[in-house]
Amino acid sequence: MKIDIVTIFPEICAGPLGESIMKRAQAAGAVEIQAHDLREYTTDKHRSVDDIPYGGGPGMVMKPDPFFAVVRKLKTEDSIVLLMTPQGKRYEQSDAESLSTAKHLIILCGHYEGVDHRVVNGLVDQEISLGDYVLTNGTVAAAVVVDSIVRLIPGVLGDERSPVEESFGGDGKLLEAPQYTRPADFEGMKVPDILLSGHHGKIDEWRADMAKQRTAENRPDLLD
Repeated sequence: MKIDIVTIFPEICAGPLGESIMKRAQAAGAVEIQAHDLREYTTDKHRSVDDIPYGGGPGMVMKPDPFFAVVRKLKTEDSIVLLMTPQGKRYEQSDAESLSTAKHLIILCGHYEGVDHRVVNGLVDQEISLGDYVLTNGTVAAAVVVDSIVRLIPGVLGDERSPVEESFGGDGKLLEAPQYTRPADFEGMKVPDILLSGHHGKIDEWRADMAKQRTAENRPDLLD
C-alpha cells in the first residue's frame, strides 16, 4: 500500500507515523507513507495556500489550486482521495477495514476554516471526520486514520488474531473484555480466578460476557 498525505504541516506526521508498529511496517515494505508540503504546489512568491472567503465570514479558506496540482501529480487509477474535515462522515472501524485493502490513498488535510468546496467536488472520494469535534488542523486526524488502516494490513501486527479480538473487531463489534497480566495480586486487586484456571472454554465464555457488560456500560449504542 502507498499513502500520500498532503498538508501544510508535514512534520506533524513524522512523530506518530515514524515510531513503533508504523515504523516497522514501513521498514518491512508493507506500506509506503509520504507527507507532501502543500506549499510546494503554490505558484505565488508568498506560497499562499489560503484566502478570504467569498460572502464574508471569519478566518481564511484554503485555495483549490494547490490541491488540484498535487492530486493531479500523485493520482493513479488505483487512488482513493480522502479529505479530513469535521463535515465528513464519522470514521468507524469498518471504514478502516475497507480502506486497508486499497492500493493507494491520498489524504488531504484541511486547516483554517476549511477548504474551497471545489476541492470536494472535483477531487475527493470520501470526506472523513474523526468525531463531533474540531481539531486545529487535519494532519493530526490523518495520522490517526493512517495508523488505524496500516495496523490492519496482514502481517503488520504479527498475530492475525489481534484485529479480530480487540474492540470493534470481528462480527460482534463489541468492546474488548478486560485484560490482566502479572502480578496476580496487585495492592489487593486480584486477577479474576477464571483467568488463572487454565480452562480455555470457560475463559472464552467469561470474556464474551465481560465484553457485553463493558459495551453496555461504556457504549450502549453499539448494542442497539
